[in-house]
This record gives sequence, structure tokens and C-alpha cells, in this order.
Amino acid sequence: MKIVVLCAGTSTEREISIISGTGVCKALRGLGHKAVLLDVFTGLEGADPAAVFEGEYDVDQAAEQISSWNSRIPELKKERRVFFGPKVLEICQAADFVFMALHGSNGEDGRVQAAFDLLGIKYSGPDYISSAISMDKARTKQVFEAEHIPAPHGCTVYRGQEIRTAAEYGLEFPLIVKPCCGGSSVGVTICHNDGELKEGLEKSFALEPGAVVEEYIEGSEYTVAVIDGKAYPVVQIAPKQGFYDYKNKYAAGATEEICPAPISPEKTQELQKEAVRAAEALGVTVYSRMDFRMRADGRVYCLEANTLPGMTPTSLVPQEALAVGIDYAHLCQLMIDVSLRKYEQR
Repeated sequence: MKIVVLCAGTSTEREISIISGTGVCKALRGLGHKAVLLDVFTGLEGADPAAVFEGEYDVDQAAEQISSWNSRIPELKKERRVFFGPKVLEICQAADFVFMALHGSNGEDGRVQAAFDLLGIKYSGPDYISSAISMDKARTKQVFEAEHIPAPHGCTVYRGQEIRTAAEYGLEFPLIVKPCCGGSSVGVTICHNDGELKEGLEKSFALEPGAVVEEYIEGSEYTVAVIDGKAYPVVQIAPKQGFYDYKNKYAAGATEEICPAPISPEKTQELQKEAVRAAEALGVTVYSRMDFRMRADGRVYCLEANTLPGMTPTSLVPQEALAVGIDYAHLCQLMIDVSLRKYEQR
């Protein structure tokens, strides 16, 4: 197949997206596909859409070229009115399939998926509606509440509103503040008093107009991939210091990730069941990853959904797949196969 591995973009997770995309592109080429790496925002000026899939191709060189734009992205965002870079849509239309290696806003939030649906471009991952709902943590909490998915108690606060105390929000410390539509824990703050709550909201508002404020669940963190309606082995996430923030997610050796998680079969089954229920509640039908926390008393809380989870070779979903005998390359192929089925049902 001629496959575009779409990555980078303009979100705070641009650099991680490039790493995910590079790994996926190499894996797909190793399986015999004509895969190319493409930055959804900077594109390929002057490229012949039909020719980009032919001839020799150096994935690392393409990734390096895409990364060379990183420092200029804020400037380009101010200058540009159109999100899609030069030739991006034409190249995607010339492909048989687009593997979505995007993370964060303008990629994981359904906007690109909606455009592709209108243009008849086949892509990996959930549809635009479930992507949009899942990306917005405030909307996700509303769905979880309606469908009785266990989740932390909290509220949504918007930029411009008066910042109140925890008591006025009906909450007790410790609390966690996170941007509504952010990813990779960028802009997330744990608060122990009203001063920290104010600082946390201001930090979040510097990134986005909305923030979720919710009770911080003391306990262990877990994650479960759901692919084609099936829950994969549970991963326990144990940062060596602090919580599972951006640094602990991506710094080498900062976090221990144990798969399968060292918990009872009963708790494993409970987490897997809730992960499937959460995916169904959000309408995520292809693949996703659900994040959880569990208190010392065993009570489980679903934190959020990831509709385009990280796909670096050491990311969580590849670890879960490997635990059931699926290596990285064949996981990428599985994600394509499962995604293509959604088009057969239309």
C-alpha cells in the first residue's frame, strides 16, 4: 500500500508525534509498504503527489527535515490562515491510506479526520465525532457521568471567569488542574492550596481557554489499550519521582512501566472491563488507550481517553501488544487492518 504517515503539526506534542511517526514509517516500510513521513503543517512544497511514494526513501532524513521546522512553528502559526501544509491533501489523496501519528490539537481532536471524511481519504483510528469528544476532557467527564463510568469528581473553569477557591468549586485538596484539550500532561498542575490552584489555572489558561479541575486520586496509575473492542494487558505506570508528567513520560529511565501490571486477576479484569465500557461510551470503535488511577482501597477511576496514543517503539500500547505476542511492526499493521474495517461498514 501507498501510505502517508501523518505527523508533527502544531500541538505541544509535535516532537513526540515526529518520533511516533518515524517509528511507524520504518515499521511499515519494513513490511513492504510504500510509506512516507509527512508533516501535516509544513507539507512538501513543490512535490509531485504521485511521485513521493516511488524510489529510494530515507525515513530518518525525512524526520530530520520535519524537525528542522520545530523552532519556526509559533511564527508560522501567526502567518498562516490554512492549517494543511503545501501538497498535504494532494499527497494524502494519492495514497491508499493515511496512518495518523498526530498527537494533541489539530490531529487528535477530530478536525483532520472530518476533513479527510469529506475528501474520501481513509485514515487510521476513530472517527471525527468520538475523537472530538474524547479530546475534550470536560466533554469526556460529562459522557462518563452519564454512562456511569467511574471518574474523579470535578468541574470545568474557563479563561475570563473569576478564579474561585476550592471550597467554592465544591472540591477539596489535593486537586489536579489540566487543560481541557491538552495531551502528554503539558500544563498539568497538582494543587494543595488555593494559591497553587490559582497558579495552576493561570498556567493552563496560557495554553487553552478551558481547564478541568478535579480531585487528585492518590494511588497507582494504570493504562489499558482497547483495540477492535478487546482490552489488552494492563500496564502499571510508576514514576520514580512526582507524577506522570511530560518529563516522566519521555525522559529515559524516569518511569517504570510494568506490563502486565502486578495486580490481582480480579482487578485486571475490572480495569479491562471499564476500559472497554469507557471506549464504548465515547463511541471509540477502532483503537484507543484509557488511563486509570486506583486508590489503596482498590477503587478505580477512569481519568481520560487517548484516541491516537503514542506510537514510539517504547510507548505503552506497543508494550501491551508485545505482552500478547504482537511485535511493533505487526501492531502497526493491525491498526491499519482494524481501521479499514470501519469503511467496509459504511
